[in-house]
Amino acid sequence: MSAPPVVAVIGAGAAGLATLKALADARVPAVCFEAGDSVGGLWVFGTAGSPAYRTLHLNTSKARTQFADHPMPAHWPDYPDHTRVAGWLGDYADRFGLRESIRLRHVVDRVVPETGGRWQVHADTPDGPVRVTVDAVVVANGHNRVPKTPELPTGTVRQMHSHAYRGPEQLAGRRVLVVGGGNSAMDIAVDASYAAARTLLSLRRGVWVVPKYLLGRPSDTLNGALARRLPWRLRQRISQRMLTAAVGPPQRYGLPAPGHGFLQDHPTLSDGLLSRLTHGEIEVRPGVTGFDGDTVTFTDGRSDDIDLVIWCTGYRVEVPFLDPALLGDGADTLPLYRHVFHPDVPGLTFVGLMQSTGAAFPLLEAQARLVAAHLAGTYALPDPTRQHADIRAELRAAVDRWGERRPAMRVDFDAYLGLLGRELTAGARRAARGEGVRFAGAPVRP
Repeated sequence: MSAPPVVAVIGAGAAGLATLKALADARVPAVCFEAGDSVGGLWVFGTAGSPAYRTLHLNTSKARTQFADHPMPAHWPDYPDHTRVAGWLGDYADRFGLRESIRLRHVVDRVVPETGGRWQVHADTPDGPVRVTVDAVVVANGHNRVPKTPELPTGTVRQMHSHAYRGPEQLAGRRVLVVGGGNSAMDIAVDASYAAARTLLSLRRGVWVVPKYLLGRPSDTLNGALARRLPWRLRQRISQRMLTAAVGPPQRYGLPAPGHGFLQDHPTLSDGLLSRLTHGEIEVRPGVTGFDGDTVTFTDGRSDDIDLVIWCTGYRVEVPFLDPALLGDGADTLPLYRHVFHPDVPGLTFVGLMQSTGAAFPLLEAQARLVAAHLAGTYALPDPTRQHADIRAELRAAVDRWGERRPAMRVDFDAYLGLLGRELTAGARRAARGEGVRFAGAPVRP
């Protein structure tokens, strides 16, 4: 039996840690490069590059978020805060002995393919540049690190992206405009409604706002129960009616009507938003058209004076250390088999390059197991023609459901988790029969 490959994992957030654990289970040696000075990625409040803010909590329940082999403590609340989550990820690294494989403060700046299928990883470190040659690369650096801000002059108004938001003290006494309809926007708007002199919330399009509890249970557990039995379009009708019966339509709160059905975008979860709207502490506005001095104008012709605009407008998906030729039209449109494997570049895989309708951690864990099994030689991919055909079919289905909002990255939490389980089984059968595409550097098993 030949030696297993040596793998470079880039990033020691949840995706990188899950990958290291899966590789260790498969007895595949790995080295992990982490730009920060601790593990945990975006959940580590106050570290460079982290978008965490003081009031950040999970927006998916712990039962649907935890790793299968590392549950969150039973006495925790259903929606723990960032401090608990970061500590839990650190405990995960300790429990499974992952830290010895992690090189902190190693900023990867280039990953270069070599002839013969190997890769060179170049990183800057406090002690100078380093270069490591490996057999395979797992990109697990996350995609919430490069803020996306509209190209819109803001006059004299102070502005920041939600990436730079840390806590309500930044909002105290200000007239604040929050722009966006995602979870961060709702959290920050609620914070502002208690700390700021005035709070405006601007949305270009409607969103479905889901309370964190429905029928006395964490709301995502209800949809999970339906997902095991029903196709998504039927789940959509049932969930949408349940939500409307429980809290009413978004228009009831002054929010714009969603232009898409429930489950056709990432859900926006908030317990506080609807309450603060009904108390008049948050005022809803449509999209922004421009700024003049400290005055902002909206698409309906209204204008307001503000002191601070917070752009909760998402992030650009970037993998700056890879040659753009490997990414095609961009990382957010990269066609990957099962959202993991580059169909044309053996040895290049991705964990976490997706946007889920629910939690991320269990999906990262399942993706990591696929990668580890492939590199260990126990999972074989379909032939490239089949891979490309499946990628095209999945993209067509994603466009039909989610439209043009990053369809290549979109996954339905429950459906995708089930698909990855079936894929692991099918790939193991291909490998056992000597069919499909095995990783060239995998050990030869008798």
